[in-house]
Amino acid sequence: MRLRNIYNKNVIPTEVEGSRDSNEILRLPSVAQDDVLFMQLSIITVNTNDKENMLNQIASVMVGADGIEYEEIVSDNGSTDGSVDAIRQKFPVVKIVENGKNIGFGAANNSALPLATGEFLLFLNPDMRVEEGSLKKMIDWMQTNPKVGIASCTLVNEDGRFHEKAKPRRFPGLIDQIALLLKIPHIFPSILNRYVYKGFDPDKEQQVDSVRGSFLMMRRALVDKLGWAFDPRYFIWFEDVDICREAYRLGYTVMYTPIISCVDYVGQTFKRQPTMQKQKWFTESMLTYFKKWHPWYVWMWIALLRPVALGVTWVGGLFLKKKTWNGLTPHAE
Repeated sequence: MRLRNIYNKNVIPTEVEGSRDSNEILRLPSVAQDDVLFMQLSIITVNTNDKENMLNQIASVMVGADGIEYEEIVSDNGSTDGSVDAIRQKFPVVKIVENGKNIGFGAANNSALPLATGEFLLFLNPDMRVEEGSLKKMIDWMQTNPKVGIASCTLVNEDGRFHEKAKPRRFPGLIDQIALLLKIPHIFPSILNRYVYKGFDPDKEQQVDSVRGSFLMMRRALVDKLGWAFDPRYFIWFEDVDICREAYRLGYTVMYTPIISCVDYVGQTFKRQPTMQKQKWFTESMLTYFKKWHPWYVWMWIALLRPVALGVTWVGGLFLKKKTWNGLTPHAE
């Protein structure tokens, strides 16, 4: 393992249009060819009051990145649990971006991009555990598959079993998203069979529509073309699906490969958020996604049913405070 905390003197300083908020568009630094070849992987993690998971993740990355040149960047969303100080004390080589407040998942990842100098980017959640030597295998695989813009691996439970909630998803369709809004899968779960890749074979390498944002490896060339890694219009949720769709639009493919596995604890950070707040973010991002990719006569149904969905969640919270109403875990949690 070779971890370097370098400052690239050949990088042009970042310019930002407008004020620093979640809707800004970054002007990314240009990375000289020798620096790209030198730094193979930039790992970016968004942290919000998740100190213990964050420290464990960084420790696992140090083992998982054996044999490659890499850097890790933590984009902190205004944590108050001592995360930043703990990271600086235990892992001083890790770069830290302090956003000062919770600016969202996509925007926080984007704010770390000016420090990233790797040929590939890995967006990795705090509640992930990387296996020894696995990241070199993933980098080697990406280098031999130049058509792939985005890829992910087998995400497993702590006991090593394939994590069904963390598998790839098809692009959202109107019927399955309306079903989610109205909580229909609690009664008829088969309505989501298309969306959740029913019958997905985790042992088969395959092209997929989208992968989870918890472990998402991206070719830097894709980011350079877009000017961001995640569309800043999304606060949380659907930004990973969106970037996968952007990859296809630009001529890349999105792949799932079982050559390595990574432990995904799925939503350990986000479970502390109130259910109603999560539903507001989830449904708002759903509407943003449909407005971006579909005509008005499609997204209008999401807009009309969103208040109904929030009402159902509110009523449910009155009677079932301990029950998770959002039974299907969305991608970026």
